[in-house]
Amino acid sequence: MKLKMQGSGSVDVAESAFGVDFNEPLVHQVVTAFLAGARAGTKKQKNRADVRGGGIKPWRQKGTGRARAGTIRSPIWVGGGRTFAARPRDYSQKVNRKMYTAALRSIMSELIRQERIVITESIEMDAPKTKELAGRLKKLGLDNVLIVNEAFDEKVFLSARNLANVGICDAASVDPVVLMRFEKVLMTLPALKLIEGRLS
Repeated sequence: MKLKMQGSGSVDVAESAFGVDFNEPLVHQVVTAFLAGARAGTKKQKNRADVRGGGIKPWRQKGTGRARAGTIRSPIWVGGGRTFAARPRDYSQKVNRKMYTAALRSIMSELIRQERIVITESIEMDAPKTKELAGRLKKLGLDNVLIVNEAFDEKVFLSARNLANVGICDAASVDPVVLMRFEKVLMTLPALKLIEGRLS
């Protein structure tokens, strides 16, 4: 299949990588797993065993007129432990490599169908200039855009980092969440070919 390039011309890409049907359940599962894997899961509270003290019975069992108590660190006491204390946990979900690749293939194909991918020869900056990059994006009509380069480019990164609604990543770092976060994707031709090789 052929994709139009920014300006003029077109590029041939594999139908198997960029022409598949959109699989919404698969994309949802992979995106959910990706976001779950980013959760820290480090929340922790103390139960009655973790709270310091409370090793002695505060008063004798009978004869005081008060309710029986075995420890001052009981959950019903002020300063006691939590009844169902939170514990550190791993939220990550297993996703097979084939599922992940198929989800990326599905997302890329849908972005192309919706004409949300803009392909250009290259994205280069002589020096880190935010104003210059903003002007280039404005000429292309790209306000909310992800810039995908074939490799990390420090000048482009420094130029884009202070622009609202502009993201940047290299071809190897493209993931389902970052692709769906922006309205448009500005991608270099070498980056497109790298992603094609990854999805074919």
